[in-house]
Amino acid sequence: MILAHRAGMGNGSVMNQEPMTDGEMIECAEASEQMARLRAIMHRLRAPGGCPWDAEQTHESLVSNMLEEAYEAVDAIQRADWQHLKEELGDVLLQVVFHAELAQERGEFNFDDIAQVVSEKLIRRHPHVYSSSDVSNTADVLTQWEDIKRKEKGTQEEPYLHGVGDGLPGLLRAMKLQKKAAKVGFDWPDATSVMGKVKEELGEIEEELIVHQEGAPASVELEKEIGDLLFVTVNLARKLKIDPEAALARTNEKFLQRFHYMEGAIEKQGLTLERAEAAQMEREWENAKKLEA
Repeated sequence: MILAHRAGMGNGSVMNQEPMTDGEMIECAEASEQMARLRAIMHRLRAPGGCPWDAEQTHESLVSNMLEEAYEAVDAIQRADWQHLKEELGDVLLQVVFHAELAQERGEFNFDDIAQVVSEKLIRRHPHVYSSSDVSNTADVLTQWEDIKRKEKGTQEEPYLHGVGDGLPGLLRAMKLQKKAAKVGFDWPDATSVMGKVKEELGEIEEELIVHQEGAPASVELEKEIGDLLFVTVNLARKLKIDPEAALARTNEKFLQRFHYMEGAIEKQGLTLERAEAAQMEREWENAKKLEA
């Protein structure tokens, strides 16, 4: 990254490298040494006589690991646990190195290829830094980024939302779709107007519940209405500049802590959750809420 940030663009396609300071050279050498060490360890683990578990892994088998490590890093950020974040980012980096080792074994690409691709992408998509493009604010930078991205991928003729958020969980994809649509003016003017849509979607769910038999499988229409409510709720969060994924993660944690308290209080009364009455659980749940105040 030091090399990239010390670079300048000459004619728009050739990178002219500015000389690094002594401090930057030392920092770069130390970083290269640690990366080389990590890659050597990964190679050793995969080699004959290494670790049986590591040797058995494939790109496909590591998918859940990649997701888990990314979410754990996000959790550390949300808790402002910077020491823990260092460890979690190391785990994320390990996943990249692991996949690079697998690809290198198959003769497809290696870690250096990955670093080269992302370095060149950063330079191409920051012409206001490395070339002659003139942008004055973050909004212009993001618009320029999207234009360059579409040209790179050859998607100028594809539908505007083609490929947006593919592979992401539902909440994250909804957020990306809405943000992309908003860039061309397809958006609610403010949060108040979104609230009206939230109420409308709730009303449609209530109408479906009138004909829905309790305990019966959800109808296709009811599923659609629930989906609409979730989608417009993401819209509301976006207008309020709230990350819906982060908001839900905090609510999940809040629910977990309250449930733990309720369970402990029930056990102190000589009961189990299965034997406790709904009124008892509700009372302890409210007690848990009071402790948060």
